[in-house]
Amino acid sequence: MKRLPTLLACSLLASASASAAGRSTSTFRYKPSPDDERPVIVDATIGPQGSDFAMRLKFNKDPFGEECKQRCANITLFLDTDSSVQSGLHLADKKAPENGADLAVVIQGVREYKRQDAPPEMTLRVKIRQLSSDATSADAGELLADLNNRQDPERIQTDGTTVYLLVDATSALLPSARKVRVIYHPPGSKALTATINGMAGGGSGRGVQIFKSGRGWGRAPDAEGKKPRANPNGDNG
Repeated sequence: MKRLPTLLACSLLASASASAAGRSTSTFRYKPSPDDERPVIVDATIGPQGSDFAMRLKFNKDPFGEECKQRCANITLFLDTDSSVQSGLHLADKKAPENGADLAVVIQGVREYKRQDAPPEMTLRVKIRQLSSDATSADAGELLADLNNRQDPERIQTDGTTVYLLVDATSALLPSARKVRVIYHPPGSKALTATINGMAGGGSGRGVQIFKSGRGWGRAPDAEGKKPRANPNGDNG
């Protein structure tokens, strides 16, 4: 599995104040069940970073690659960007914690067969959908981005079982508030919910910092150069 470049490191700031530097805090943690066949998130740190939501997601095992074969990661994170159930996703179950979510972040380990005489390419794919009040499922939203770790290293990178991700939050139609609800529903378990600072909180440029290159904070450097985008040929999810 591809590793992060040497200069790329992860540092998490517990709050916007300088005194919090060096300490880290998790948005949520999850103890996986022995019945979990696919990789699941066991530790997540999520917060605003500039105009993005920055995420550090630790899985219990490699989210893609040879180890998981056909049973790689297939998880969805929901962000209720205005902490309101009036906007966003409306499920049939009115008590579901995902109701009100405005963004769905789907993370999948996929196998792409580009040639019949060649082995498949292992890729981590991330789809980001914006959910309007008409959406009744995570698949019903508008597709804002379709990323993978090979072609979009400035947005998604992996280091073993850890995924680093930047989710663009600049859509003019995306609601914002001072607080954001995060929802993760592992298979067969209760949903995990947490509250983080929102884009309207006044400190979006100093929250969770995910990517670091040299002495400067910001987006992950494009270590290998931007690659031409190709249409995905298949996945395992």
